Amino acid sequence: MSGTTLTTAHQTSCTPSRAARELGLKRSEFDLAVHLGRIRTVPDEGGGGHRVPLTELERLRAQDGFPDALRSAVRTVGTTEGAALLKVPPTRFTRLAKLGLLVPVRFYLNRYRTVVWVYLADELRQFAADDTNALLLTGRTPPHLRKQLGDGVDLRARNWRGRHLGFLLRQADGPWQRAGAVAALLDPVQIAELVPDPYERAHLNRFRPGPPAHGAPGSPAAELAARIMTAGDPDEIGWLRADLGQAIAEAREHRPAPRTAAHRTATTPAPPERSRGLLGWLRRRDVPGV
Repeated sequence: MSGTTLTTAHQTSCTPSRAARELGLKRSEFDLAVHLGRIRTVPDEGGGGHRVPLTELERLRAQDGFPDALRSAVRTVGTTEGAALLKVPPTRFTRLAKLGLLVPVRFYLNRYRTVVWVYLADELRQFAADDTNALLLTGRTPPHLRKQLGDGVDLRARNWRGRHLGFLLRQADGPWQRAGAVAALLDPVQIAELVPDPYERAHLNRFRPGPPAHGAPGSPAAELAARIMTAGDPDEIGWLRADLGQAIAEAREHRPAPRTAAHRTATTPAPPERSRGLLGWLRRRDVPGV
């Protein structure tokens, strides 16, 4: 990109920090709004990362109820406040979340390194307003759901991963970045099985995002965050493997991974795991922010 083009791009967009100030949001609120797809960003060709077009700021300012409506859309609550919004005890709120009926949007680790899940207040209000959920909020938990809880079901981490993958895919700028987004939820052993070529694997890892920052690298908190980021259920792993195989094939076709002259051989095709995959599910699923 020429210097003139880069300068023009920077004149028509701004940094995330400035955009947050212009919109009257805390930086954490701004980041969540981007995560949810409520604020559009563009790649920063000059220094990596993303910028916000000035036209996007104008669009947001012109919306009804600005800025309160935007702040309300990114308001988050924990279990206690969320239970109060639903008018249920915290124990019932936790059961609903474990069953996958309430989807966390974020998590953090408290001082005891316990995972604290965070939810969108807007989504909880919508859940409470839906008449079809009335029995879940006030009645006895249906037997099949009680059995799932008795079997130890807890879909909070899995649902968060699905939502986070949607964010990573929205931020991806090309086929290798999309493949990296899917690979972010698989452990290295799974990736090595699907991408045996070391040059392709090294190239893929360049675009494989890490988990949200929690503690210093290698710390217990960081290791816990990495475990939450990594798929563990067999069916979830199967979906992701199928999607990664497809994404790698598309990336390879778009632009083969760089390799030394001595190793310019045909790339190894990914195993033919076609899918009812997670990417297809995400494309069909109409969940706010995903």
